[in-house]
Amino acid sequence: MRAEALKGHLDGLLLAALEDGPRHGYAVKEALRDTTQGRIDLPTGTVYPALHRLERAGLITGSWSVVGGRRRRTYELTGDGRAALIGERAGWQEFASAVTAALGTRSWPATS
Repeated sequence: MRAEALKGHLDGLLLAALEDGPRHGYAVKEALRDTTQGRIDLPTGTVYPALHRLERAGLITGSWSVVGGRRRRTYELTGDGRAALIGERAGWQEFASAVTAALGTRSWPATS
């Protein structure tokens, strides 16, 4: 999938990847890739800055842990993040419906 097609939807995608519970940053990236059957595989250089931005906005919260001797940051949705995800989904449904209406299949007259 072209990266520009995701523009404006990154926050919603990342919030949705955290909906089932806390995940560390790379697991957020993997969850998104897995749920889209590999069609959305974002670079870490896109995911981590977006997670930090969502944390500053209060939509997710992060905490540090040590696993296997390595520090990692785990993120989870806040109440505001859950509300934002609901809004992102509603906005997406409206957008997808409009684009489907515009690009949907039409019957064309037969040409000879």
